Amino acid sequence: MSSQPDGTVTPEAGDERHKVNREGIVWVLADMLLVSGGMTALVKAQGLVYPAFQLVFIRAMIGLLFILPLIWRHRHHIRHTRHPWQNVSRISCNAIALTSQFMAYTLLPLAVVNALSFSRPLVTMAMAVAFLGETVSRLRWVGAAFAFAGVLVMLAPGGVEWNLGLLAVFATIVFGSLAIIQTRMLRDENTTVMMVFYTVGLAVITAVPAIFVWQPVKTFDWVPLLGIGLLAQAGQYCFLRAYRLADASLLAPIGYLSIVVTTAAGYVFFAEVPDQRIVIGAIVILAALQTTAYLERRANRKK
Repeated sequence: MSSQPDGTVTPEAGDERHKVNREGIVWVLADMLLVSGGMTALVKAQGLVYPAFQLVFIRAMIGLLFILPLIWRHRHHIRHTRHPWQNVSRISCNAIALTSQFMAYTLLPLAVVNALSFSRPLVTMAMAVAFLGETVSRLRWVGAAFAFAGVLVMLAPGGVEWNLGLLAVFATIVFGSLAIIQTRMLRDENTTVMMVFYTVGLAVITAVPAIFVWQPVKTFDWVPLLGIGLLAQAGQYCFLRAYRLADASLLAPIGYLSIVVTTAAGYVFFAEVPDQRIVIGAIVILAALQTTAYLERRANRKK
């Protein structure tokens, strides 16, 4: 990639940047199809037979097999973990969030779970202020208020049916946000150590509850169960590849297309048709988040 002595990017460099960004978009779309389209459908189908703890444990064990070479290669860093107990706390929150998410997929339409999950950035923002002392602009608070209004539209009487699934989504959002906050607190921790803690931690934490609720796995069911683990790991790889190649500001808005993928998966595999209020609420949330991001970028350029 070349540039002029004065720092101006040449047309050739610009073309190369566009090519890399396009490749990043392809990777993030692949992640979306694998996870939002494939894995969530398998989790919902298998969640009707097997408990969420069992599904998370199996998913973690399959992931563990994939990272065994990584564990061996970085064993020195793992032995000298800087913040072991903070990592344990982070993974505990992740385990609760993922188990709750798997449960929510079983009890609610996929589009509903995905749409309500868009409120996680709002909760994370509030926690960042409370626990990390971060400063949030008025513009973000206004955007958060409009996005929360979209959540209220979906939860209003006649929108989402109130059941255990909503509590599961709530737990997913709260504990997922706590995990993100703790990840920010561990900025000086080795990345590989954090990845290993995540996979091994999920397996260890969910092992005991999985034993108590374990259902014998039919031979044929191992195919979709293995598929959950494989799709999750493949999706994570695609996600990491995407964000190594392309700008986060370019990829983040594309991530909101996941609601289209999950809605399509719900319709094709489970004949789920989103209620009008779900669609309206999702549009309000996405519009609020996107408009806030756009206005903030515009304000930063003027500085």
